Amino acid sequence: MVGQHIPRMATVAITSLGCPRNLVDSEIILGSLKKSGFKVVDIAKGADVFIVNTCAFVESARKESVDMILEAAYLKSKGRIKHIVICGCLPQLYKGELLKELPEADAIIGPGDIPRVADIIRGLGKGVRRSAVSDRPTYIYDERSPRLVLTPRHYAYVKISEGCDNLCSYCIIPRLRGRSRSRPMGSVLKEIDGLSAGGRLKEVNIIGQDTTAYGIDLYGKRRLPALLKKICALSNSVRWVRLLYTHPAHYTDEFIKTVRREDKVCKYLDFPVQHISDRILKRMNRRSTKRHITGIIEKLRKCIPGLVLRTSIIVGFPGETDREFRELLDFVRKTRFERLGAFIYSQEEGTAAAAYKNQVPAKIKNERFDEIMKAQQAVSRDLNASLLGKAVDVLIDEKAGGEKARFLGRTQGDAPEVDGLVHVTGKDLKIGGFYKVKITDTLEYDLAGETV
Repeated sequence: MVGQHIPRMATVAITSLGCPRNLVDSEIILGSLKKSGFKVVDIAKGADVFIVNTCAFVESARKESVDMILEAAYLKSKGRIKHIVICGCLPQLYKGELLKELPEADAIIGPGDIPRVADIIRGLGKGVRRSAVSDRPTYIYDERSPRLVLTPRHYAYVKISEGCDNLCSYCIIPRLRGRSRSRPMGSVLKEIDGLSAGGRLKEVNIIGQDTTAYGIDLYGKRRLPALLKKICALSNSVRWVRLLYTHPAHYTDEFIKTVRREDKVCKYLDFPVQHISDRILKRMNRRSTKRHITGIIEKLRKCIPGLVLRTSIIVGFPGETDREFRELLDFVRKTRFERLGAFIYSQEEGTAAAAYKNQVPAKIKNERFDEIMKAQQAVSRDLNASLLGKAVDVLIDEKAGGEKARFLGRTQGDAPEVDGLVHVTGKDLKIGGFYKVKITDTLEYDLAGETV
């Protein structure tokens, strides 16, 4: 009887929460379901099965995930959907507790159990609840994995590794995703070739929990530079290869030279420093020092003309003094990162930092966050203003609503979803096309211009 409860042509819908790494998992889930005979639909139309692929990285992400599950429960109570399946990090974090706490859910599936998703869903039925959550995730997809890409056709994310060995004291990723494991180079190259078939793929975004650690488990040393060279040597339609989620402790001269020399590699680096105080960096277990970080930044800007640096920082880490925060604030003002994301420290159960003394009060954390963001807004306004009157290459992502000749695009210095946009005026522009755009106006984070 089990396996016959849900018919082969049942409809499924999905919502993907969190980062691009989770989005790739959602694409693999949908690809495997489609291959198994399920029909993928938009949740607005209702579905037999609604999948919530959750994020549990910090408290705010968990709250968003639970809110979405409760919204799904409402749809289920109204008969719009029949079954709710919770996937991803939330099941991995809470395992058996989740089905008890959320009686509306019919199944939970961890990130290490994606290959089982079709069998789990097909086995659901009235009164049947199922769980598939491995204690230690080891799964990582490859080029043979069915995948239904959810991004626009001109860009895609390619995950080159899964899991993490860095053990930052504030982070639960190793608990959620397991130890670091890399995909073989051949697998990554075949996947990119497959995604670019047809000539519509223009941008590949390389992702992982720590992309600069790529290859150490397979080849005995870090092989990201070699992988980048091979990706750039592929004969396909891709013009931009963007690298995300690097770790400052793992930068090498070979890596920096590769980014500089390879024309397809975007002169854009995601370089999360998290803090600049040596004492805080040590407590974070970041394996970097202020001297190392500032030295790498100086070398990067000297060696790579036109480089755009994105960083992320954490304010309110346990024990962060006012003096150490001022040191961080001064560093942000002086370094003038082109892109910056700030996060308020979240006390995550099971991490080393959660047990640290001198947790910073929420009021002070919020004040520090506001101060950092005000400083970065001033930096961003100045940097954007320096582009007035200049012509830049822009990749068109979508048509802007309302006006016929208005489009939204990005420069090489802007990653999808997280960075700024260019509001482009031009006639008959193609989605996924590259255009020269003269910047005519600047906003706090965005640019505006017209094609030339």
